[in-house]
Amino acid sequence: MSITIQEKIKSDKILAKIACEFPDAEIYAVGGIVRDYYMGIDSYDRDLIVLNEDAKEFALKLHEIFDSAYIPLDEENKIYRLVLKDSENIHNPEMIDVTNPVEGSLERDLMRRDLTINSIAVNIKTGEVVDMFGGVADIKNKTLNYIEEINFIDDPLRLLRVYRFQSVFGFELGSDTIMAVCKHSDLIAQPAKERVLYELMKLFNGKHTAAALLNMNKTWLLEEIFPVVKEMKQVPPNSHHHLDLLHHVIETVNQIQMLYEQSDDRVKEHLDRIDFGGFSRLAHLKLAGFLHDIGKFSTWTIDKETGRHRFIKHDDVGSKMVKPLLKELTCSNKQIEYVADMIKNHIYPSALMNEEDVNEKAMMRFFRKLGDNVIDDIILAKADRLSARGEAISDEMVERNMANLDKLLNFYFESSEKLAPLPKLLSGNDVMSILGIEPGPKLGEIIDALYEAQLDGDVVTKDDAVDFVKKFNS
Repeated sequence: MSITIQEKIKSDKILAKIACEFPDAEIYAVGGIVRDYYMGIDSYDRDLIVLNEDAKEFALKLHEIFDSAYIPLDEENKIYRLVLKDSENIHNPEMIDVTNPVEGSLERDLMRRDLTINSIAVNIKTGEVVDMFGGVADIKNKTLNYIEEINFIDDPLRLLRVYRFQSVFGFELGSDTIMAVCKHSDLIAQPAKERVLYELMKLFNGKHTAAALLNMNKTWLLEEIFPVVKEMKQVPPNSHHHLDLLHHVIETVNQIQMLYEQSDDRVKEHLDRIDFGGFSRLAHLKLAGFLHDIGKFSTWTIDKETGRHRFIKHDDVGSKMVKPLLKELTCSNKQIEYVADMIKNHIYPSALMNEEDVNEKAMMRFFRKLGDNVIDDIILAKADRLSARGEAISDEMVERNMANLDKLLNFYFESSEKLAPLPKLLSGNDVMSILGIEPGPKLGEIIDALYEAQLDGDVVTKDDAVDFVKKFNS
């Protein structure tokens, strides 16, 4: 027998404790926790509306009861957050958000929300369900419908949240919702970039990212957030690509997700790691997959004799282009470095393994150069290959490419214990002292060459490094 929403609310230990401690308070669970419980998903973010008590005073009482961290999110609108200290997951701690209803009315509050599936409230004591806009039916029908058009205008971030929820849940969009987003897509420039980035990373963290990106493109929202999309749309299919450039990169995102789902536990464990930006490597890899060919438009040429489309050094150009783009979105330096590294090296694995004389030394060089991003880069290379199936690309070519990349990945796992980080044998000051030179381009050239020699295994000790530097400058 299916568990009712009332039973789910009562079985929630945190909500049960709150209901017990405040017998006279009128408290409703609302938004995400109710939606998730209807969908059978465990939820750790509890949004509460308290009707007959001041939200701040109520939040401070909860703060005492749960010995939580207390964060005033918005004093003007009386929104307060409690972060429970004994949460097991440090990356996704349990939280309680407390507020009073908009204009003192639960109905008005629910009316001001973004989507019907987020506008259901449940009294945590009586189990009364308040569903004014058919949110329960939309959950059952797996449909995203907006509540009022004015809500998009009041907070245009909700335009992006539509697609974030599509990416996470795989729901279809109601036709009226699509029209409303089309009408107001240019308003997405108004919210703070930090808020936009958070919703984007949630979107790229979802299982249905590719579908969400395709639908964002239909409403112009995609190119409002990523102006480079306008350039991508101008690059048509060619003999190596059965899709135009925009659909190629979105298909690359789709393939990354499928490759992740088909991978063994070692790959999944790596891509599930949260090493930067507060989101998984997988989310960042899909972002890199979406942007991996942004250098193609500016490097695009067509051979007059053969008609072949060429994009020489688009990987280098793209890795440089992406940095200001991501900085504008307020990404951290580590996020920018990761995505730029993926773009710069997305051709490297396939090019390496297509060489006839590839050997273990060359593969080890690749591993040392990519460092902790080896698995990510191989998955990106696989996804890129599977997303480019033009008439010049035979099934045999694809199968051989994939087999070679599997070989590279397997060798990485076999040799991972040997992959100690390269030691820094000489500092910039050391090189200047040895050669008697001043800081400048020459010094950078020598340090880069020394690093490459270490990657090749030609320089191992400090004495090797000193000899290399002297010979390089002679």
